[in-house]
Amino acid sequence: MQTVQDAPALRAAIRGWRSKGQTVGFVPTMGNLHAGHQSLIKLARARTDRVVASVFVNPTQFGPHEDFERYPRTLLQDQTALTDEGCDLLFAPEVATIYPYGAGHSVSLHVPQITDTLEGAQRPGHFDGVATVVCKLFNLVQPDLAVFGQKDFQQLKVIERMVRDLSLPLKVMAAPTLRADDGLALSSRNQYLSVAERARAPLIHDTLLKMRELLAKGHAWRALEQVAAARLLRAGFVPDYAVIRCAEDLAEPADGRREGLIALIAARLGSTRLIDNLMFD
Repeated sequence: MQTVQDAPALRAAIRGWRSKGQTVGFVPTMGNLHAGHQSLIKLARARTDRVVASVFVNPTQFGPHEDFERYPRTLLQDQTALTDEGCDLLFAPEVATIYPYGAGHSVSLHVPQITDTLEGAQRPGHFDGVATVVCKLFNLVQPDLAVFGQKDFQQLKVIERMVRDLSLPLKVMAAPTLRADDGLALSSRNQYLSVAERARAPLIHDTLLKMRELLAKGHAWRALEQVAAARLLRAGFVPDYAVIRCAEDLAEPADGRREGLIALIAARLGSTRLIDNLMFD
């Protein structure tokens, strides 16, 4: 696997593949890779001739009191994991490559409506940073296919909408959430959990399953949100939200709707913020 840090080297490698008629898959990451990330590489590998991954901890998607500085940088381990999965090229740029005028003075993208709720409401400006960096990376790599995990469901929807709205010539593919045996969604932030917190963390997935079960029995979605939040609070979580939404646009569903729904939870356990979701169909 080749590792490059600058745009000319990245484009030269991709240009060589394109000259041979090869297709390009892309998996953008912030590094500290785990099995969930590796599954994205496998999906891209199965569907394209060449696979590019990026490792870039994007400063513009972190708020002033979030964990940008302590976000783990594990490039050597990431290179090994990507090589094992057959990744062809790792793009690991410096901040100045992505933001030549500085992160605070860059062109910024805003995807309206779908960013106004849930994560967007809890983390103002977060999705502007996500949309901006992903669009920049798409412009640099120019992939045929980009693969994103469903665990960050709202992020996935933001990127899908951005791609369609800007008429970007690529396909966005959603990959299933990978879980530990006890149901906890794999995440780089799981390593921050203490032993006791890790033992409690699967309650998030269990609560999502309970929300789906009770909705299927005819309970109103608004009541289920209250039940889920109370359940998490009793177990020591501090929920930011525990909601049921329409999967296509994250709008509140009409009363009585049972199709095309998703439950989403974000909650703090100790100092660690965890997110997860579950489709109901």
